[in-house]
This record gives sequence, structure tokens and C-alpha cells, in this order.
Amino acid sequence: MLFDSTLRRELARAFGATLVVLLTIVVTMMLIRTLGQAAGGSVDPQDVLLLLGYVALGYMPTILSLSLFIAVVATLTRMYRDGEMVIWFASGIRLARFVRPVLRVSWPIMLVVLLLALFVWPWVNQRAAELKYRYEKRSDLSRVAAGQFQSSADGRRVFFIERDSEDLRIGRNVFVLTTKGDTEAVTSAREGRVEFEGDQRLVRLDRGQRNEDNRASGEKTLARFDSYEAVVGDKLTGNADKLPPTTRSTRELLREPTRPNQGEFAWRVGLVLGAVNLLLLAVGLAATNPRRPGSWNLLLALLMFVVYFNLINLSQAWIAAGKASMAGMLISVHGGVFAVALALIWWREHAHTTRLFAPRARSAA
Repeated sequence: MLFDSTLRRELARAFGATLVVLLTIVVTMMLIRTLGQAAGGSVDPQDVLLLLGYVALGYMPTILSLSLFIAVVATLTRMYRDGEMVIWFASGIRLARFVRPVLRVSWPIMLVVLLLALFVWPWVNQRAAELKYRYEKRSDLSRVAAGQFQSSADGRRVFFIERDSEDLRIGRNVFVLTTKGDTEAVTSAREGRVEFEGDQRLVRLDRGQRNEDNRASGEKTLARFDSYEAVVGDKLTGNADKLPPTTRSTRELLREPTRPNQGEFAWRVGLVLGAVNLLLLAVGLAATNPRRPGSWNLLLALLMFVVYFNLINLSQAWIAAGKASMAGMLISVHGGVFAVALALIWWREHAHTTRLFAPRARSAA
């Protein structure tokens, strides 16, 4: 049918353009955030692109849902303004008839949202957490990059080293600034190397000196040494035993129905149900008066999106805190929005039917 094919083609074009714009904005923001974390020492600079890919995959369900929502609202709003909706309504096509072609275009994308929310989301979070965990659990010396000042994990030491070996265990011109209470010590050496003793990692400095300054007493000491040892870390890596519910698979959440796991499961299911409800809301919110310029309906639609997704996040927090049950929040939040969407479509449809076919009042002669 001409109606279905025309609407599906225009929705597909609007969805593609919106997806590209939103994905570009989100990736740019996440890139700036990830680079800031790398500069602050929270993540390995070599893992920035990999971590950015994980973050982008994690945000894809929300991006796809928002892109579909904006595409439907923008397409139907354009049809209202150009007078096409009046023609379709006069031809006997009701507003509820627009739901079928919208769903036919959107069901593959909603299937992708389902797979991303239930399966890809926990895998992405687990991989990102492992990257950060391995980097945070590395020794202080392993954090140091050649030619750069780097703070230790506890913030009490600052390292600078020029590495000149392939295994990164021997370097020259080592500088260590240590702060402990009122005492500040500066240690420098011509050469340093990393050694292991059991589970500890040591750095051995050769041919250097150590300056200590006690700010409380004003006492200063200077010591020269031929060899100096310092503990810079424990084991290189460890096991991340306790991971948050966001990193657990959907099967594990159902197998261990604790409060946090139930909240996480409700959030994942809420993304899928939210994508469906947003499509129904978009059909009802797209109505506009062509005589009134402006994009108030689009702003109202974006406000509804923000409120809806905040309710999804709030329901997750309430379920995790034990303030509400999972079934109750799913029914109240998503069932309520579904009822509002159907009521809005009925009201819009009834208003347009009354406006088109109601007899006009004759003016008095």
C-alpha cells in the first residue's frame, strides 16, 4: 500500500540521520571523558579506544530508542505541517493506523535493543571493569610512562623515570617524591631496576641521593647512597571477585534474585519495554497545528523521554533499596506509560475526527 511504503521509507531516512547525529555526539562526549580518565591515571592510555568502544556499545540501547522516538515524532510532525495528515484523515485512515507501519520499521531495531540490553550490556561492563581493575592493581612503577610524572595509587608518591630497556624493568634518571605526614622526601638516582621478592615488587636504585624535609621541625637531611630499595607495589594483578550487578549476565541475575540483581534486571527489561512505549507515545505526541510555527511538540516529546528514562533509573534504585517490588515497578511504570500512550492516541484521533466531520455552525444572516 502506498501509505505504508511512503511512511516506512521516510521513517527509515529520519532514523538513519538521527542515529548518526546522536552517535557522533555521544562518542565525542565519551571520548573526552575517557581521555580525561586516562590523563588522571584511572585507565591505561593504550586502552582508550577499546574502552571507548565498550562505552559506545553500552549506550547503544538508549541511543537506538531515542533515535526511533525522534524519527517518528519528526516524520509525523512534518506530515501534520505539510497537510498530509489532513488528507489521510479525510481518506478514512485513523491515527491508530499509523502504529502498524511504525512497528514494521522499528521491530528489527527493537530486537537489537533487546539483544544489547540483555546480553551485550553485561559483557561490555565486565570487559570495561576488567580493564580498569587490571590497571588499578598494577604496581606504582608500572603506571609510570617514560618522560612523564605519575602519581601512585595512594597519592603519596610521584614518579619520573626514563626507561631504556625493552622489558621496561631498567631505567635511568629516576625521580621519586614521597610525602608522609609532615615529611617530604625527594629521591633521585642515575639508574633503577625492578625486582621481585615473593609477592612484593621492589625498585632498586643505584648511585643517587635522598633529601628529606620535615616541615614540622624544619629539620633537613641529605643522604647519598650506592644502592637503595623501596617497595612500590604488591602483586601485579589480582582477581576481581566482587563485581557489580551491571557486569553479571541476565541468567545470573535470575539465578540469584537479590535486591540489586532484581533492580538491574528490571532496568534491562525496562529498556526494551521503554522502546515500545516510546513509539506509541511518539504517534500521539507528534500532533501539531500547522498554523502555529515552532517545535513545541518536539520539545515536549524530548521532555517525556527524559522523564520516562529517569523513572526507569529511579525504579532500579527503589528495587535495589527494597522500597518497591520488581513486578510492581514494572507494571506501574511501563504499564502506566503504555496506558498514557494509548489514551493519547485515542484523544488525538477523536479530536481530529470531530474536527473534520463535525458540522459547521451557520452564521446568522
